[in-house]
Amino acid sequence: QVQLVESGGGSVQAGGSLRLSCAASEYLYSRNCLGWFRQAPGKEREGVASLYTGLGRVYYADSVKGRFTISQDDAKNTVYLQMNSLEPEDTAMYVCAAGVVCRSPPAANIPGISWGQGTQVTVSS
Repeated sequence: QVQLVESGGGSVQAGGSLRLSCAASEYLYSRNCLGWFRQAPGKEREGVASLYTGLGRVYYADSVKGRFTISQDDAKNTVYLQMNSLEPEDTAMYVCAAGVVCRSPPAANIPGISWGQGTQVTVSS
């Protein structure tokens, strides 16, 4: 049973914007830390942003602060990642996860994390 469904990836030129969505099951969404991670070919997975749905607290990696915004829609059990001023270095597979560690940057080094299938973001120069 799929419990995290991402959408919104695509290709954009540098300086452009994209909004990613992560629709979660009620069980995974409620009072939980949901985050976005990304991984580019040949690079390690990087925590990008996270949000604790119970309190609305948000956390960002330094590399995206001021450019990316994570937000929530409780009516839709959905977490969004608004990405502005995109750079070629942002090109990666972006994956939504639930049950991660809410910190700057978000971490996924604990058991029991649920992962989505990912959505590709490609930024051209």
